[in-house]
Amino acid sequence: MELILWRHAEAEPGEPDLGRHLSSKGEKQARRIAEWLHGRLPDSARILVSPATRAQQTAQALAELSRRKFKTLEQIAPGATAEELLAAVGWPGARSPIVVVGHQPTLGLVASRLIAGTERPWAVKKGAVWWLSSNERGELEEAVLRAVINPELI
Repeated sequence: MELILWRHAEAEPGEPDLGRHLSSKGEKQARRIAEWLHGRLPDSARILVSPATRAQQTAQALAELSRRKFKTLEQIAPGATAEELLAAVGWPGARSPIVVVGHQPTLGLVASRLIAGTERPWAVKKGAVWWLSSNERGELEEAVLRAVINPELI
């Protein structure tokens, strides 16, 4: 399974939290990463997005570029646990690659759980993508980190 963790791009401050919009910098970050993903994602990839406005706008950058649709899931809203996110995406058994547009600290907890075997508060920068793959070694299931891309690197 391919699991692409994409943290929403930079958002403006404000309340309510779920209604915060991307800043102009965040819109640029989302476009840069969307362009990078567009050239690498297979047609079978699914995009699952938090209901927060900033996550929806981040995913929209990829949807507009690639004509892909995305699905909104409450299970990856702010405050979700790593376990809830992994259950929502079907890790490690999903057949098609999945892009999750979500939030900290959940994405960092998921990355650390899969890579290091324990949930630690790893930092995932705003707008960044962490691309992981599941790999079977005999009876062992492991996660492989394929890429970490920050918008500033593109």
